[in-house]
Amino acid sequence: MIRSFIDSGVLIAAARGQTDLSTTALRILAEKDRAFASSIFIQLETQPKATFHKQQLEAKDLAVIYGLGGMDALHIAAALLINADQFVTTEKITKPMHRVTEIQMVSIARN
Repeated sequence: MIRSFIDSGVLIAAARGQTDLSTTALRILAEKDRAFASSIFIQLETQPKATFHKQQLEAKDLAVIYGLGGMDALHIAAALLINADQFVTTEKITKPMHRVTEIQMVSIARN
């Protein structure tokens, strides 16, 4: 079983369901040989920004006020703390997060 930490971009892509990226995200989320992990940071990254842009009702007050996002370092730290085998993201391989060597970084983005 592959233990995969799922980044917020993968969940957002799957929810949108209209692109090749969405198809790839949904395929990964449907794989039976994966156990998925996440953290509260994913909620902080997805809900407040959506609320800031009037796309969702619930979120954390400070994050909504400032339209905060981008918690990649905290996501990766959380993945490492739970001993995830992979960190699955929509971030392109040219992004700094792909320099991390302590966990297998998997990008579903078209580069």
